[in-house]
Amino acid sequence: MLPYLTQVPWMPSPPLVPDQSAIDVAHLRRMTLGETDLEREVLTMFKTQSGQMMARLAALPADAAALAHTLKGSARAIGAFAVGDAAHALEGALRQQSGIADAVRVLTQAVADARGAVDILLDEIQR
Repeated sequence: MLPYLTQVPWMPSPPLVPDQSAIDVAHLRRMTLGETDLEREVLTMFKTQSGQMMARLAALPADAAALAHTLKGSARAIGAFAVGDAAHALEGALRQQSGIADAVRVLTQAVADARGAVDILLDEIQR
């Protein structure tokens, strides 16, 4: 005989891949030697400079490739690898003179995501 069975209400499953942050925190901590003050400093600097660079890149100035290259290095240094990859793609698009608008759009979103992650990290540091 089968025991009395009841239906279990639906329950969401956890994601197969955990949410990814736009900042690789382990990389950031390695680069800052685990020093919270240094982490705060580089995150704040990245947030400020990335905003300034994106404002300049919006106009696609003559030095856009150099700006993208600088942003790529800054992003990779703090673990914002999606920004680094998108900036690299923009460099390539500028060289090829093809797909520039799409590359700027992808970079803009990656920078927005990274800046949001920076805000969260800075908030956590303040606690």
